[in-house]
Amino acid sequence: MADLNDHFKNGAEVEISSNDEGFRGSWYVGTVIRPLRSKDKIITKFLVEYKTLLADEAGKNRLRETLDVVQLRPPPPREACRNFEFSEEVDAYYNDGWWEGVITEVLENDRYSVFFRGTREQLQFQSLELRLHREWVKGKWVPPLEEEEKVSTIDEIKLSNKMLTDNFSKGMLVEVSSDDDGFQGAWFAGTIIEQLMEDKFLIEYKSLRNDDDTEFLREEVDNQHIRPYPPDTLVVDHFNLHEEVDALYNDGWWVGVICKVLKGGRYKVYFRGTNEVLEFKHSDLRPHKDWIGGKWVTASKVNKFEYKIFKKK
Repeated sequence: MADLNDHFKNGAEVEISSNDEGFRGSWYVGTVIRPLRSKDKIITKFLVEYKTLLADEAGKNRLRETLDVVQLRPPPPREACRNFEFSEEVDAYYNDGWWEGVITEVLENDRYSVFFRGTREQLQFQSLELRLHREWVKGKWVPPLEEEEKVSTIDEIKLSNKMLTDNFSKGMLVEVSSDDDGFQGAWFAGTIIEQLMEDKFLIEYKSLRNDDDTEFLREEVDNQHIRPYPPDTLVVDHFNLHEEVDALYNDGWWVGVICKVLKGGRYKVYFRGTNEVLEFKHSDLRPHKDWIGGKWVTASKVNKFEYKIFKKK
């Protein structure tokens, strides 16, 4: 940990992540004011100052926060000029920060459509407002700048309501997400009872029950919150450190990251949304995939490959 903390000395420019509602999946530029030592004289927290976020409505003072080291990273390397490909993971500069997304369409005049998983929005950006998405893993950028390769493993598709709706039919087993507080980042199994409108369905959950506990809960859900149930091919023999997974917890699948590999086929998983670390057995985990434009997409596939290379060095 000490070696990694060398990147966060007084005055160092950093990028800062947040677990606050509405800011997940974003990185903001800031400066380290000073490291903070614990009673054991170990540095685990830092006082930082944001460059674009303000502490008050008057706009006179920049926001300062005390944050854990896991919420900090050095600024990623930038390419001078780059063309992006369909399905590439990118960071888009939006609302004073960098937000993680996926290229869903290459447009004319050096513009791109970017899909954001957290909000299910699709927005357009100029190439100068984008950068290749990289992860900070054990003091190294993944993928590294000098070994950058194009990623084009998915056939080009366009997101449209009609395409999404065509994937669903009566009686189909699906997974349903929710924007309600306390349920973001979770997927619950259900069955489509009927299609109510062009983009709305009545679904019945497999594990959630109504308030009287007399029957399984039924809800009207739009197609942006429904996806097919993941195929059995998502099963793997083991998971790696820093791998993104879905964990079965409280009757749903919650997106998390492997933060420690234990003995006996058990893992500790970190959940960004709640800043919690929980322990799971292997059978309660599955590889994380996103359902984008009618296809299952493993957005972190290249990052996992590069991370294995670093482990061998």
